[in-house]
Amino acid sequence: MSSSSTPVAPRVAHLQRETSESSIELTLNLDGTGVSDIHTTVPFFDHLLTAFAKHSLTDLTVRAHGDTDIDVHHTVEDIGIVLGQAIKQALGDKSGISRYGDALVPLDEALAQAVVDISGRPYLVHTGEPAGFEFHLIGGHFTGSMVRHVFEAITFNAGLTVHVTVMGGRDPHHIAEAEFKAFARAFRLAKALDPLVVGIPSTKGAL
Repeated sequence: MSSSSTPVAPRVAHLQRETSESSIELTLNLDGTGVSDIHTTVPFFDHLLTAFAKHSLTDLTVRAHGDTDIDVHHTVEDIGIVLGQAIKQALGDKSGISRYGDALVPLDEALAQAVVDISGRPYLVHTGEPAGFEFHLIGGHFTGSMVRHVFEAITFNAGLTVHVTVMGGRDPHHIAEAEFKAFARAFRLAKALDPLVVGIPSTKGAL
């Protein structure tokens, strides 16, 4: 007699957000291979989101535009909000996930650590960026301050507890990219389905 396992529901989400400041359409698949198709009109943010998709094994498609003639802030923040909401939707009730993940990622002289708990409790601890990083224009348009702001938007809308620590670095591009890659690797482990986990990995029975 052959045995069959219960099929796992697809962990996908498709969201749209329209405001007077931005227009965003985003699709993700948490059980993908890291394929991405990202056009946000903010080139360095495209680069960071592509790295997130690749290293978290999340298929991600983003189409966005906004009032970048004023500043990239609104468009980047709103994409972070939608990405967080999509992650939360795709995770469902979080049954069977590993829940926790951590990663230490270098990029040349930069080194970043990220720890992720898919806890349902939004919390971000973000430390270690060098003095003045927040004022640096990366690629001539993306301010360093937006890195923390994106993590805030993602964690609060996805319901994640995230600790990101910059251990070292000099080049702002390297620092930002190392942070996103570390977050991606930690999230990859946390979202992974663990065959040894039965139900929801919490003593409370809910996340």
